[in-house]
This record gives sequence, structure tokens and C-alpha cells, in this order.
Amino acid sequence: MNRLNKILAAATAASLMTLAWPAMAETSAADIARLGKDLTPTGAEKAGNAAGTIPAWDGGLCSPPSGWDKNKGYTDPFPGDKPKFVITAANASQYAANLTEGAMALLKKYDNFKMPVYQTRRTQCYPQSVYDTIKAEAPNIKLNGFGVSGREASTTPFPVPKEPLEVYWNHILRYLGGGIVREYASLPVRANGDYFTITAVEKRIFMQNMDEKTPNRLVNYINYFTGPATLEGTVFLVHEPVDQVKEQRAAWIYNAGQRRVRRAPDLSYDNINDGTEGLRTTDQYDAYNGAPDRYDWKLVGKKEIYVPYNVYKMGDKSVSYKTLATPGTPNSDYMRYELHRVWVLDATLKKGSKHVYGRRTLYIDEDSWSVLWEDAYDTRGGLWRVGVHPVIQFYDAQVMWYQASIWHDLNNGAYLMSYISNEIKTPWEFNEKGRLADYQPSALRRAGTK
Repeated sequence: MNRLNKILAAATAASLMTLAWPAMAETSAADIARLGKDLTPTGAEKAGNAAGTIPAWDGGLCSPPSGWDKNKGYTDPFPGDKPKFVITAANASQYAANLTEGAMALLKKYDNFKMPVYQTRRTQCYPQSVYDTIKAEAPNIKLNGFGVSGREASTTPFPVPKEPLEVYWNHILRYLGGGIVREYASLPVRANGDYFTITAVEKRIFMQNMDEKTPNRLVNYINYFTGPATLEGTVFLVHEPVDQVKEQRAAWIYNAGQRRVRRAPDLSYDNINDGTEGLRTTDQYDAYNGAPDRYDWKLVGKKEIYVPYNVYKMGDKSVSYKTLATPGTPNSDYMRYELHRVWVLDATLKKGSKHVYGRRTLYIDEDSWSVLWEDAYDTRGGLWRVGVHPVIQFYDAQVMWYQASIWHDLNNGAYLMSYISNEIKTPWEFNEKGRLADYQPSALRRAGTK
């Protein structure tokens, strides 16, 4: 082979490698120096926008309101706020530049879907130790194939992202308090407003809060269904890897009827989970989770979008599930939308790959790295499902997470409203610790209550 052919062969091999695997990337020293200066400690723009409709980040909401009682839920820290305006089907075109395609579709389809827009409040606040770890580990972390290398405990591995999978990883690994124990309800709501209630207790302990460490393990997870009777006593155990392309998620299920533990091999991608009525896929848990390898990812950039933010009224303990579960869409009177800068991440199904969604567009909060909205399209290109994920700042724990997750099915008019706790008295607990021995298949049978 002559020298020219060798050069062409090497160039072709390099090109194929770029197509097969995302490029290696890292955060530069200059970018790291910006953290805490013109950027927030998690990499968001600290300044407000030019129009003054998005304020500067001033540290966020780091402590509870005066007189707060944990047993009464997360009371609204901004009780005096009133909507600045309300977006409806009649005036949607006026605000189209700051709305997703899914929002426009919901406004068009449901007469009772409206978007009350409030003053923007950048409430995200994490413990200082979290910020310190992000900055300390940033020089060592690289995007390596579909995974990350050099990370130990950082919850924002790429605070100044330049590649689409860097934004993806910032969402997957974002800070959620180390360990969470929560009791919640899910309501599958039919088009006519009929619904039933599914209840569960979830224990979700991240590796940094376990007594023993496991390589490539992100979280140990147990979910106990407590209702209805058809699901009561069923228990799921999940070992969640960090890199799910390198190592598949391992899952087991205890079936109360059979009184035995078995592997759950299909807990990934577009498989359907118990308690969802088929209204979301496995990889839509926590808005988006799981392996990214079936899609080609594109980082569109940042946009200013009206997103569900500081939606404390939706979790008010005096508001019943019946009040929230209106036909077509949850009761809009209890929603709150604000204008925020979000990263727009577009995923297109790879040729030859299988998934019910042919394309997905994620809108990810610049402050918390939470997916706040998802527009999911079928394989023919039609908008099919819209995921709406309202966040609140859990001010006592210094965690920003979901008040609820809502998936609208535009084809059948049904929706799933999950992770609500209005009628549940037990408060959620953050920074919980775990024993690895309690998250093994051998312990799952003992966890069963039936």
C-alpha cells in the first residue's frame, strides 16, 4: 500500500470511529474557572436575560419558609405571586416563539389546558459540598463512547457542555439528595376523566450513600406497590449502572401471587412497566433515564421556553386527587409556568434500531439539569406523547426535583400523572443511607409483604 492509500485508509478509519462513538471531550481549565463567576456552580448562565424576564441567579432557595412544617408538605414560598398572563389556545400564537410543539398541541387539543405564567424565580440550590465536587472533578472527566470516565462523585460532570451526550449525562447524574425514600401515587386518567389510584413506596439510594461501593453502579432501587389489590405486594429491585451500554440494568421482581423472585429482563428502553397503563416507556422514568445508544443525538442549543417551575400549588395537601385529575389534562389552576433558559436536546432513532419513539426532543433546565419537558414522536414523525415535568425546590434538603410527572397521549386523550403525594401523610426523606445487603435478590423475598 502506497503512502497516499495509507493516509486515506487512516482517514476513513477515523471517520468511521467518529460515527460509531461520540468524540472524547473534557472541560477546559478556562471553562472551569468560570464556575462561580459568570456561570453558576452547576454551569448555568448566572446573569439574567437582556429583556429582564429571566433574573440573575442569586444562590437559589436554600432554606424553608418561616414556620414551615414538614408534615404539611412543601408549602408555596411565594404565596403572593399572581399570574402575569395566561396562555390559551386563543392567544398561543403570540407566545409561540417560547413554546414547544407539544405545548402548542396541548393548547389546541384541550379546551381546559392553559398555561398561567408567573414571575421567573431561579430557586435551584444545592449544598456547597456538591458544588465543590463538581469543580474539583471537572478537569478529570471525559466523555468516553456512550459513557463517562474519570468521574467519582460529580453530579454535573460537564458543567460547560459542548456535546449532546454531555448534556444527557448532566441530567442522568444530577444531584438528587444522595438517597430518597418516598411514598407516592400515580393516576392513569382516561379521556373522560375517570381514573384509579396506584400507590407505591420507593427507596432510591445513590452509590455515594451506600455502605459498600460497586463499580459502575449509579443507584440501588426498590419499589413496593401498596395498591391497588392487583399490584399490592409486588416489589421491584433494580441495580442501575452508570454506563448502561457497557453494562445492562439488572432487575428482579417479587410476585406476590407466586411468592417468588425472578429476573425482570425487559426493564429498559421502550418496555412498559407495571403501574403505567402503557402511557410511558421505561426510559421515561424520571423524565429520561437509561442507555442513549439507540438514538443519534443533536445539541440544538439554548432557548427561552415557558416551562413548569416552582409548581408548589400542585402538591398542596388540601388539594385532592379528584380536583387535580380533570379530563384531558391535570387541573391547570394548580400549574405554574415560568420563562427559563433550557438546553434543547434532539434524539432521532438510528437506522436499524428499535423504539416506539422515532424522535424525542428534551428541554433541560440550565440550573438543575432536569428534563422539564419532552415532545415524543412516533416512527412516522407524528407528535404522539408530551411529557410535562414540573419541578420544585425541596428547600429543606437543598434538592430540585419533580413535584409530579405527567405524560399526555395525544392519540387517545389519556394521561398519566405520577409521583404525586397530596393525599399521603408520610413526608419524603432525602439523604437516606443504604446497606448493599438490603439491595440483593436474596433480600427481595423478605421485603415482600404478601
